[in-house]
Amino acid sequence: MLFTHRFIVAYSSQLQAIKKTLLHWALALIAVLAFLFLGTAQAAGKAPSDAQARYKADRAACMKGETNQDRATCLKEAGAALYEAKRGKLSENKADYEKDALMRCNLVSAEDRDACIRGVRGEGKTTGSVAEGGILREVTTVETVQPQNTMPQNRPGRMPSDNIR
Repeated sequence: MLFTHRFIVAYSSQLQAIKKTLLHWALALIAVLAFLFLGTAQAAGKAPSDAQARYKADRAACMKGETNQDRATCLKEAGAALYEAKRGKLSENKADYEKDALMRCNLVSAEDRDACIRGVRGEGKTTGSVAEGGILREVTTVETVQPQNTMPQNRPGRMPSDNIR
């Protein structure tokens, strides 16, 4: 009976040590999550009033029919923009727009990629609008081509009429 009692005491002290270790890990995890959450909340909360004001303006434009979208789509897009702004994922930085446009040039064939990049950077002629269905960027590239001799070559001992079949 004495042996059983010592085993239970030893087992109990091991459980207490495990519980203490788990408690420490749980507290450390909570501290890390709190730190991450506060950092995200600060980043997302930079200008909630600006995001809210933008949403109200977008919503008003939707309700008045001043956009090129139907009302349901417009309201959905305005809500999505507000959500992304609150998460800190919405930017009106011109550099971000150019970076996105340049990334789209990677989808163009290699031979047209240079013209695409030049168009994004403002070269060439731009026509159209989003409301009209798209923006067309036209870049003209002048290439000089060396003329090639198109006359058939005569082989020695043959007449030019021998080339015709």
